[in-house]
Amino acid sequence: MEALLDFLRDINDSIDFETADNLVDGKLITSLDILSIISFIDDEYDVAIPAVEIVPANFNSAKAIYAMIERLEDE
Repeated sequence: MEALLDFLRDINDSIDFETADNLVDGKLITSLDILSIISFIDDEYDVAIPAVEIVPANFNSAKAIYAMIERLEDE
């Protein structure tokens, strides 16, 4: 989780990613940010994100992103 948080802070260090739960809905991150996050997940965790998983609920918070990573690692 710490590697993910570090990466998210590199995207925008003005957001408290540990508590924010409206990253997409609040337009705090952009679609390009999401693409960067997906690429990071693939590189760091060796997890491919299927298109059906690219929904706001999976990217609204760092916890949701990490939960998606863990779920996909188990599949």
